[in-house]
Parts: sequence; structure tokens; C-alpha cells
Amino acid sequence: MQQRKNKKILIYIFLFIVVGSVNNISFNNLKFPDVGNINIIGLEDKEKSILLKKIKNLKLNNIFSINRNNLINEIEFNPLVEKYYIFKKYPSSININISKTNFLAKINKNGKIFYLGSNGKLSKNDFSNNQLPFIFGNPNISEFFDIKKIIDQSKIPYKEIKNLYFYTSKRWDLELNDNTIIKLPKKNTHLALNLVFEFLHMNEFKDKKTIDARVNNQIILNDRRN
Repeated sequence: MQQRKNKKILIYIFLFIVVGSVNNISFNNLKFPDVGNINIIGLEDKEKSILLKKIKNLKLNNIFSINRNNLINEIEFNPLVEKYYIFKKYPSSININISKTNFLAKINKNGKIFYLGSNGKLSKNDFSNNQLPFIFGNPNISEFFDIKKIIDQSKIPYKEIKNLYFYTSKRWDLELNDNTIIKLPKKNTHLALNLVFEFLHMNEFKDKKTIDARVNNQIILNDRRN
């Protein structure tokens, strides 16, 4: 009984190899059309046109022989892309769905204004958004995201911030939309920011232009911006 079972298994394996070989020969002889349609969803027309041109320069052949790594690298290199999904639509189309990055701030790099996205990339996108805060100084991208996280976890809305000032000592000052300056310490920044929030909503201190929270558990108020 066991021998008959083993014999059947060997027969099935043999048939699988033979049929697979025939299919492979037929498959290799088939000619598939080149990729004719690349549909990009999620970008503006101008942005889409730029990315589409770069993808076409990859000289994609048929949908089965696309170098996926090259395609992925071209998409991920684009500073506007936060997330993306690639779908092959047979026989000759590719759909690319893109989630666009959210711009968080502006910064000057070598005399040029860049927009910093939530994807951590800098973009020279030619649009004007005066609502974005400006970063002064030369922080690393990770240092900006550190202070952004602290602000988001505080009671002070990020949208209320007009400018961020980064110092070589690795600490930050914040300027609010009403021109109030908040001087933050290098350490325990989250605690200082929560303490500052309480003073911002006290009527007797509403005319103060500078709130200095650099000393632990202390707030120093000043009428001047210094």
C-alpha cells in the first residue's frame, strides 16, 4: 500500500515538471506589450508631470520585466512623497497611488528657501505658504522633529508658532503669532513648555513679550524681546 502511494507521488512530481517545462517554454515565447499607461494619483498636475517624466526615463519594458527597485527608488527620491502604493494593471498599465507629504516649516539652506515635509525631506517646491513657521539656525532634521514632537504633546498648538530659533547650544526659542518669544531650556523642554502655557493665559501677563523658561521650574517675564 505504501509503495503504491509513493509511486503515485513520483508520477505527480514527474507530470508537474513536464507540464511546468512546457508552460515555461510557451511563456518565454510570448511577447507582451510595453508599459503604455502610467497613472499617478495624489500629486498636482505639474508635480505629476515631473515624476512621470523621470519614470519614463527608466525605459520600462513589459509589465513582467520591470525593475521594481529602480521604480521604487525614483518614487522615494521625490521629496513630495510620504507613502505610495504600486499596482500592476495587466497587460500594460501601472497605477501609482501617492500620499503627499505635509509641509511643516520653511528653512534657509545655502541662501535658498526649502520646505520641510513630514517625511523628513526638503523640497524646493515653488509655492508660497505664509502660514508655515520659519526655522532660523541650522538644526538637523531630527532635532526639528524632536522639538515638533514636544510642541505637539504640549498645550500650545503648533499652528500658533510663527518662527523657531535654533542655537548652537542645542536649545530652541519659539516665537508665537502674537510676537511673544518663549525661551526654552536645552533639557526638560516639555516641562518648561507646559509651564509657559499657564502664563500665556493669565491676563496680568498678556502684555509680556518675552517668557524665559531656561531656568528649571522658573519663569522670567520681560516687556522687551531680548
